[in-house]
Amino acid sequence: MVHTLVNLENGLHLFKSSDHGKNWSLINTPILPANESKIVELDNGNWMVNSRVTEKGFRYVHISADEGRSWKSRPEPQLADPSCNASIIRYSSNQKEDEQSILLFSNANSAKKREHLTVKVSYDEGETWSRGKTIYLGSSAYSSMTVLANGDIGLFFEKDGYRENVFVSFSLSWLEDGG
Repeated sequence: MVHTLVNLENGLHLFKSSDHGKNWSLINTPILPANESKIVELDNGNWMVNSRVTEKGFRYVHISADEGRSWKSRPEPQLADPSCNASIIRYSSNQKEDEQSILLFSNANSAKKREHLTVKVSYDEGETWSRGKTIYLGSSAYSSMTVLANGDIGLFFEKDGYRENVFVSFSLSWLEDGG
């Protein structure tokens, strides 16, 4: 298990557990630039951290091939971002027989405003992202996704100026249909 921990003065750190959360250790390699972030393991075993970066208007991606001891960082202009927490998850992995590798990303898809909550799809481990589908046009902020038992995607997010927290679900085929 690996999770992110942000220290606004020193950068993003990871902490991990090899015993299902009984014990935790810090990976003391700060990642910059990074604020609130999410981590996902890529099919090749690399770790990808997707990061909010204050006042840039887009996300940053950080990749480690050595379990967090070193990082290669790059801006990700395909993912507009108004300095807001987001979600990235693995939907499927090509490491499983007959499955395509699919990552999903959700956020307020705007460079300046927390609005246009959108979910995007990547079929190449986050190198490129779909245009995405807007889930909610209005004011929206933090989001979190999961894959439900039936294969649908569950999405929880803040909407309408933080006045409401809502849960929606949709199928991968609906997300991919281009509409």
